[in-house]
Amino acid sequence: MSFITRRLAFYAVAAWVAITVNFAIPRVMPGNAIDTMLAKFPTLDANSLHALQAEFGTHTHGSLLSQYFSYLGNLAHGNLGLSVNQYPAKVTTIIAQTLPWTLILVGMATIISFALGTGLGVLAAWRRGGWLDRSLPAFTFLQATPYFFLALVVIQLFAVSWGLFPFGQGYDLGQSPGWNWSFISSAADHSVLPALTIVLTSMAGWMLQMRNMMITTIAEDYVLVAQAKGLSPRRVMFTYAARNAILPNLAGFALSLGFVVAGALVMEIVFSYPGIGLTLYNAVTSDDFPLLQGIFLVISLAVLGACLIADIVYFVADPRTRTRAAY
Repeated sequence: MSFITRRLAFYAVAAWVAITVNFAIPRVMPGNAIDTMLAKFPTLDANSLHALQAEFGTHTHGSLLSQYFSYLGNLAHGNLGLSVNQYPAKVTTIIAQTLPWTLILVGMATIISFALGTGLGVLAAWRRGGWLDRSLPAFTFLQATPYFFLALVVIQLFAVSWGLFPFGQGYDLGQSPGWNWSFISSAADHSVLPALTIVLTSMAGWMLQMRNMMITTIAEDYVLVAQAKGLSPRRVMFTYAARNAILPNLAGFALSLGFVVAGALVMEIVFSYPGIGLTLYNAVTSDDFPLLQGIFLVISLAVLGACLIADIVYFVADPRTRTRAAY
């Protein structure tokens, strides 16, 4: 338990650093969001400037320490400010509307690519030199293909040429988001091509890593002893070899889940998918600093949470970690 307590303390400090950096960055940058917005309306007077600064929380009155505690108080109440580009929408509202799209699409695609890549890696290593092992360069080629290029190829083949799936937006025009079959089926159809792009470009990494770890594990003495005892090949492959070889993949998988919150930026831009990645891109292009600040904070905390989960998974799954933690 002391190991988990130490990790919790470490990540609590890391979260405080991330929050502090998120507070400091807009204040060390030249200008602010209100200055950028007012540049489009040069006729506004100083009173309008002060009113907007007070509303958006970008005023610099008071000491930096008082601003910092005010910022922490707003965070404690879930207040990330107002969006400049989509005024008067709250940043939390915008993130809450777009984040589920990314979590469902990128999250499911990440899980599928991890499961497929890990399973194929186990089979490729167990039957080393077989057709699956020899086809690994083809999977690696897909991973090395530029993300946006593969997305365009997928759109051309499956949407334009063959007309199998729609592309663009997250659902058909005329649909209203809701928990009904019409909307869910439309959203599922629109998510097939973005998910396919993610799976094709990320599956090879899981497969290659798992294959290499399996080859190393198969040569261990305990695997050879299990084979000598006459255990079935399936049991030796999964219970003895894959169970130990999968540990690095599990840690990488936990980290990849943390980056799911960041979204697949290029994919969401190419497919005009209404996720957090496209929202981040629109915030950058429109100088929406409050929205950028909120998204960066959510991404930072998600990655820290994923790292904590990875440490706990390793602690539970690997007895050697528990032994080292006891000292």
